[in-house]
Amino acid sequence: MRLVYLVLLAGFAMSHDSVARDKPAATALVIHGGAGVISRADIPEQDLDEIHAALDRALTAGEAVLSKGGTALDAVTAAVVVLEDSPFFNAGKGAVYNAEGGHELDASIMEGHSRRAGAVAGVTTVRNPIQLAREVMEHSPHVMLAGEGAEAFADTRSSIVRVARDYFDTPHRLQQLRKAQAEQKSAAVSGPGTYFGTVGAVALDRHGHIAAATSTGGMTNKRWSRVGDSPIIGAGTYATEDCGVSGTGWGEYYIRAVAAHDICARMAYRGDTLAQAADAVINGHIPRLGGDGGAIALDRHGNIAMPFNTGGMYRGWIKPDGSRGTAIFKGD
Repeated sequence: MRLVYLVLLAGFAMSHDSVARDKPAATALVIHGGAGVISRADIPEQDLDEIHAALDRALTAGEAVLSKGGTALDAVTAAVVVLEDSPFFNAGKGAVYNAEGGHELDASIMEGHSRRAGAVAGVTTVRNPIQLAREVMEHSPHVMLAGEGAEAFADTRSSIVRVARDYFDTPHRLQQLRKAQAEQKSAAVSGPGTYFGTVGAVALDRHGHIAAATSTGGMTNKRWSRVGDSPIIGAGTYATEDCGVSGTGWGEYYIRAVAAHDICARMAYRGDTLAQAADAVINGHIPRLGGDGGAIALDRHGNIAMPFNTGGMYRGWIKPDGSRGTAIFKGD
């Protein structure tokens, strides 16, 4: 009788192990569309609906990859492309104007377990800079390419869609440029104003791998080919086996703080939780330096953090349990 019991118990254990092996590992995705001085009074109701819809489309694009067993790298690329194609976010189609009335776009991407990374800065004719950043990572010996060199590299990659420079022109961004220049002329502001932001995504795939990506049009009225944190690995984008981060805010301070890397480092070296590390950097270190902004972060267990110290941050998430949502303001 004891032998029969042991055989049955062993059979149950094998069946349980088989079910556990067959069950797909948890995935997660978090995105942002920029942080800044965002007020309900400043955004028409119709625009709010369209912003939420764009964030949701980005989530759907990334989820479509993850649900089929695709990589985190493919998921963040897919999500960021959707955000770059929307005029509501400061990246791709919605990029802000520089002081000369043009557009200079930056992007970066990183795969955590391999530490592969790619970035571009100051591109002007690439419809989706995040795709070019990935091409740099996968098809060049370099991590970052800038300006004319990045454009020349884009000429060698048939998958990269090129556009005329005026593709990025939008009426609301032009209005922001004129306002920023008027304020600058009257010495009304000394900083970058309110017209900065980015888009980004961080994903965890079934293989337990994490990837992070960030893309931006930079700062309204920027001069001298200014480059912020978004294309800088460790500042605006970073990923390891255990942590992935995409930042959004006043880039000069994120560069000085090496903000994205610092969040992951606090987890690795101090044993902080994701929430503790992200809060300490975004709501502690960055403001003490004089900057502001936000970040999205994800760990290997699918935990998500979305801290910000501004009026709002466009954000969306899909948790390991499948629950999803989008939000803009504090308290959402």
